[in-house]
Amino acid sequence: MLRVAVVGSGPSGVYCAQTLVQQDSTVLVDVLDRLPCPYGLVRYGVAPDHEKIKSLQNTLRTVLEHERVRFLGGVQIGAGGVPAARLRKMYHAVVYCVGAATDRHLGIPGEDLPGSFSATEFVSWYSAHPDALADGFVLGARSAVVIGVGNVAVDVTRILARGAAELSPTDMPHAALTALTASRVGVVHMVGRRGPSQARFTTKELRELGSLPDAEVSLDSDELALDPAYADPSALPAAQRRNVEVLRGWAAEPAKGLPRRIRLRFFLRPVEVLGDGGRVDAVRFERTLPDGRGGVRGTGRYEDVEAQLVLRSVGYRGVPLEGLPFDPATGTVPHLAGRVVRGGVVAPGEYVAGWIKRGPTGVIGTNRPCAKETVLSLVEDAAVLVRMDVPDDPLTALRDLGVEPVEWSGWRAIERAEAELGASLGRRTVKLPDWEALRAAARGAS
Repeated sequence: MLRVAVVGSGPSGVYCAQTLVQQDSTVLVDVLDRLPCPYGLVRYGVAPDHEKIKSLQNTLRTVLEHERVRFLGGVQIGAGGVPAARLRKMYHAVVYCVGAATDRHLGIPGEDLPGSFSATEFVSWYSAHPDALADGFVLGARSAVVIGVGNVAVDVTRILARGAAELSPTDMPHAALTALTASRVGVVHMVGRRGPSQARFTTKELRELGSLPDAEVSLDSDELALDPAYADPSALPAAQRRNVEVLRGWAAEPAKGLPRRIRLRFFLRPVEVLGDGGRVDAVRFERTLPDGRGGVRGTGRYEDVEAQLVLRSVGYRGVPLEGLPFDPATGTVPHLAGRVVRGGVVAPGEYVAGWIKRGPTGVIGTNRPCAKETVLSLVEDAAVLVRMDVPDDPLTALRDLGVEPVEWSGWRAIERAEAELGASLGRRTVKLPDWEALRAAARGAS
């Protein structure tokens, strides 16, 4: 009987568990997570108004309720928790699916001024991540700048531009809903340093910006025309061509006079976040032009865009996990088909999947083939791995270390508490926003 620990209960971790029980009829899988709640970025990264995508939790739930899969939340691996070397002795194999836990920085002056945040911090706040520290994002803000043109940038732009009636039915924490309802942000600038044909958002996400009932999209036709592919997008790959076609359609529409405006800007590179009285009041951009090689070059011409709120959305990055090798250049764990490589040699029984394996690329579905590759490597190694002596039940070994995991019954108690909170507020399910509330709910406390 093979015992496997999967560290991380987001899509990559759950897909690993699913593939394991499909490939081996005797394997027992413990899915460990630092948080008391499962589902990873599906719970804490997918925007609350994307209910169809969030319904993926139902698929992940089916896996975590499998008779040979066990969820163990509230288990920290690495620094301040169970050492990776100790965990390795509790299981025949360990698969790390720990994602990319931090965001990239712009590296420009003023980036850390009050009022300037990463999009990750903003998403954590409106998603009720218990580690979220920042708040007051929209307090006093009339104009916001979102730096980046990927799907996360579109998400935060859309949330800023939505009205209370659209956000209230979501599971957004009540404090965030209250703040966004009272927001006076009237214009959101979403800015990219390259052209529209090189933007990273998907067409489906982009189109949503044009369907918000109280917001309109505006563009600068002259700015769009700087992209050589804008006039004739027929040679572009399908995804980029559809994006340009949507933008061309919007550029031709007259203004509607709606209360909120989303300004899509291109060929502007941020060079400084400007402050007045110690707080953000504008972002300085340099105008760029295509360099003929797929990149851009600066022109030495600058533009200041007013903003009391700045959100940078320029990508995620993996961070080292104590006890595992790490490549700082790629932000990933070195591996060979998912097998962890230490000093050029495969480490028996240690594996990776998801963003910590391949970097923060792809969509949720990309995790399926990624997980399958890793699990097939593990299954190939199983005949050797199973010879290792491990505890009869790793849960007992964890408890001997002073760890008291949140089991599935504890998670179900959290779900009930969130449903009760929503009912008390006249809403549907509302997420519990902090560690104390989650732990109390998991214990069955009121």
